[in-house]
Amino acid sequence: MCNTKKTFFFVFILFVPFLLHSQVAKDSLQLLKEVKINSKPPYQEVIPVQSLSGKQLENLASHNVADALRYFAGTQIKDYGGLGGLKTVDVRNMGTHHVGVFYDGIQLGNAQNGVTDLGKYSLDDMESLTMYNGQKSEIFQSAKDFAAASTIYLRTKRPVFEGNKKSNLLVRYKTMSINYNDPSFRWEQKLSDKVSLSLSSEFIKSNGEYKFRYKRNNQDGSVAYDTTATRMNSDITALRIESGLYGKINKGSWDAKVYYYDSERGAPGAIVENKFSDGFRQNDKNFFTQAFLVKDFTEKYKFQARAKYAYDYTHYIARDTTSVLGETVTESAQSDDSYYQSEAYFSAVNMYSILPSWDVSLSTDFQYNKLDATRRGIQTQFSFPQRYTTLVSLATAYRLGGFKILSSVIGTHVKEEVEYNAKPPDKTEFTPAIFLGYTPFKKYDFNLRAFAKRIFRMPTFNDLYYTMVGSSTLRPEYMNQYDIGFTYNLPAKGFFDKFSIQVDGYYTNTKDKIVAAPTGNLFRWMMTNMGQVKGHGIESVINMGTHINKLNLSANLTYTYSESRDYTKFAGLELSSYGDQIPYTPWHSGSGIFNANYKSWNFNYSFIYVGKRYNGNVNNIKVNEVQPWYTHDLAIQKAFVVHNYKIKGAVEVNNVLNQHYEVIYNYPMPGRTMKFIISIEL
Repeated sequence: MCNTKKTFFFVFILFVPFLLHSQVAKDSLQLLKEVKINSKPPYQEVIPVQSLSGKQLENLASHNVADALRYFAGTQIKDYGGLGGLKTVDVRNMGTHHVGVFYDGIQLGNAQNGVTDLGKYSLDDMESLTMYNGQKSEIFQSAKDFAAASTIYLRTKRPVFEGNKKSNLLVRYKTMSINYNDPSFRWEQKLSDKVSLSLSSEFIKSNGEYKFRYKRNNQDGSVAYDTTATRMNSDITALRIESGLYGKINKGSWDAKVYYYDSERGAPGAIVENKFSDGFRQNDKNFFTQAFLVKDFTEKYKFQARAKYAYDYTHYIARDTTSVLGETVTESAQSDDSYYQSEAYFSAVNMYSILPSWDVSLSTDFQYNKLDATRRGIQTQFSFPQRYTTLVSLATAYRLGGFKILSSVIGTHVKEEVEYNAKPPDKTEFTPAIFLGYTPFKKYDFNLRAFAKRIFRMPTFNDLYYTMVGSSTLRPEYMNQYDIGFTYNLPAKGFFDKFSIQVDGYYTNTKDKIVAAPTGNLFRWMMTNMGQVKGHGIESVINMGTHINKLNLSANLTYTYSESRDYTKFAGLELSSYGDQIPYTPWHSGSGIFNANYKSWNFNYSFIYVGKRYNGNVNNIKVNEVQPWYTHDLAIQKAFVVHNYKIKGAVEVNNVLNQHYEVIYNYPMPGRTMKFIISIEL
């Protein structure tokens, strides 16, 4: 009867990022609806949540996690173009640094610049992407989970064995019209009734070259530049390897995993003054190993522990390039720097049920970060910073009839050690949060919610110490976020198998907002405290599904209205940008996903719209306008069974109308591209 729900339940076994999440229990995930993650359903509707899972992710014509997150209301992906370009996420215009990205339950960190490059994470092996405004609707979580303004959870797939099978193997190959090759595999092995193993790997190689149109007008409206060129220095060669071990114990479970990513890529710079090539190169080696344990010691007491060690290496080279007789000439290096990051993290969470409707939790996290560097050609001494961060959270959740309340307070203590600089003072902050939910009518699935949360974040190492960019006088950011909204799920009667609507209004107030802007390339940024930024907006999500005989139809629509304005004063005087919309904040944006599934055929159409906004030149004047952009994507899939082998072929077309657009000013995006995918499951 509910064929669309079967579609959402199906999880296609894919590849690279990798398996697991650190929650037990059977999760029921549905697109852009409440996600059943915790073991106490009464608290699920307290916090606004959006999710894409399994089959829905497979159907999208998206290349990586960043592409898929564009379909969440309130998110803005900052994409610097090309396969090798940086891709970051911003939620409610609060800044990338306020978004906690958790990979299988443990946060992805980068103490150097605080930015998580989502372009590194493939969708191939991803089971679900979930985004919460505020935090998860549960208190059995680490202190890190409580510390972010918004959280995104990347959950990779755990091994699943049907019948008497003890092993699964999936082989996949992708190619695109821009000289792109991507072979991958995923292997799962059942070692015993309680232990299983997985291994996955992916190799990507592309020259990244694509055509784009470069058009600029003078202030009087006349054309300054109008030409078609090829995006250069956007090539990438990347290898990802990941392995996981999963086990069950009495009233609990554990897992451990190892992740390695190695890439050599161009870091494409801005197209300015008719300069179409540059010499920026970046090599990354990212390694981490992490483990997780959860156990119910009694019916009332639960415990979980997490641990992680990460090591990241970045080698960045910037060279001047000039064009002589149509040929690119590379000159001496401006910089040739290597950076080495080390991170150690441990978390312990205790939860106790005082009453069946009242839980409390205590979480303690400790994190150590260290940054070393090898720098050539620069006389300024490097600071070699080390940071010790301790977080302690106390949270409670209570339910009384249709009323739910979740509250928490988190204490953060930061201590730093540096060389060649004055030692910064230790910092201690307490930040509270409260979430309320109310179901006024037992007869209807209608839920009201509201929350208030204060957020604190320290400047990153780059913010403080990076030569010619960092500023040791930067102040920490403080933010207050408020939200009120509702979710209504219509009964599955009549034409619709499901129909839900979710609407939230929010207000944010940021003091001493730290703003980062590139200085002509993607590695050197300028950091400054913006003073005060106030924002508000409305987010809406509609999710619907129906069926006509064996044809299943579904649609998911989002719309966001947002304002985020600079109210900075200096020495009591208003700056020229006072009251202006901050850079790259569109007033209007939205997305849509439409899917049709018939037997072994699947058709998916999706679109993204981002309205007018202003570039990073501060003032909201005509010359700084960045025009709206939109894309249309199509995907057609067909499944076969040949000699018990499951074979699936897919054709995807991105940017069907071949629109020339820029997400970030002077960083052109690809036009129309086609992708072909073939996968074989043994």
